[in-house]
Amino acid sequence: MEYMSIKQASEKWNISERMLQKYCALNRIEGAKKTDGRWTIPLTAEDPRINRQRNKMPSYNAKPQSMAASSLMPLMNSSFKPGTCLDYIEKMEPGTQKDIAKAEFYYFSGHPEQAAEICELYMASENEGARLSAFLIYAYSNLAIGHINQTRYALNELSRIFSSESNNTEINVAAAKSFVASAASVLLHLPLPDNFTRITGYLPLLPPGVRAFAFYVQAHYTYLQKDYGKSIGITETTLAMLSEMYPIPAIYLHLVAVMDYMSLKQPEKAKEHLLAAWEIAMPDGLIEGFGEHHGLLGGMLESVIKKSWPDEFKKIINITYRFSAGWRKIHNPTTGEDVADNLTTTEFAIAMLAARGWTNQEIGEHLNISPNTVKQYISVCLHKLNISRRQDLKNYMLK
Repeated sequence: MEYMSIKQASEKWNISERMLQKYCALNRIEGAKKTDGRWTIPLTAEDPRINRQRNKMPSYNAKPQSMAASSLMPLMNSSFKPGTCLDYIEKMEPGTQKDIAKAEFYYFSGHPEQAAEICELYMASENEGARLSAFLIYAYSNLAIGHINQTRYALNELSRIFSSESNNTEINVAAAKSFVASAASVLLHLPLPDNFTRITGYLPLLPPGVRAFAFYVQAHYTYLQKDYGKSIGITETTLAMLSEMYPIPAIYLHLVAVMDYMSLKQPEKAKEHLLAAWEIAMPDGLIEGFGEHHGLLGGMLESVIKKSWPDEFKKIINITYRFSAGWRKIHNPTTGEDVADNLTTTEFAIAMLAARGWTNQEIGEHLNISPNTVKQYISVCLHKLNISRRQDLKNYMLK
């Protein structure tokens, strides 16, 4: 059998050498072996991001998926090689699923106007999965556009749809509704509906890609409960058990792992997950998630992405400002919290770290700036927020 080096495989699959070494160590590349401290990979091996592995996600003998489950977020539920997203969509049969997949692509690539335009056509659809997908995408797209009334309308409709669930509702439809209700609430850091049934009970009934994203939602919820170790366990187990590469869920799972590791003051592990998400997202421009999570990533985008990918970093920051402005208009009045809205993204990142107990020295080393510069940033943040004590920053930061 012929073999290639880590460097050759890295160039072949467009994956960093560090991530390839990790895949080898996790037995994610069949036939890879270590000789004299160096990994070699069979020439016939497949890209580990799309290769089927021995440790697959569990298969369930649930009832056949209904139209609601099978048409729910079709792009999220699609397994495709990074860099082929648009080609994958174009090869889909014309119709509802293809249109919803296009809306997903527009949203996850930072083009909410086009996403909202498509979704408007399907919010009255008789196809339950398409209708739920349309309302979810429409809510978040209008959040980014700044059309808050449209976002509130979509969220209210999702709440009404969920609350109208009866005992006669088919279980797969209930699973789809539960997934959408959790995604609509948790990602906005809003309270779950009073009659909400935890999504974990419905996970086996969701199609695999949507199920993986549901695990991300669960991990995000666990992160908000400050159980960072458990959240990491959910994300890393899900990533390891995926039988195929589902790019959209994988990006979001890696991002919540970054949030967890930064909360635990483990920036090197956070960096690994950020770069893993970046390698998946970059070929198709699926950068929306980075902008959505900016405030929770603890300055990792400034530390890792800004220098090497300055143009993409600027796009992400534009997404951040648009999304955050809408997010606060929904989140702050609903929860009674006053998350800061007058800080720059860099100020917010530094204030987040300071609020979590990082010293000026630690923040400076992380962001490659001097402790004195960090001190100046924090002074500006305190002034803008009209507070005098560093410990009060936590009252204005994301939880």
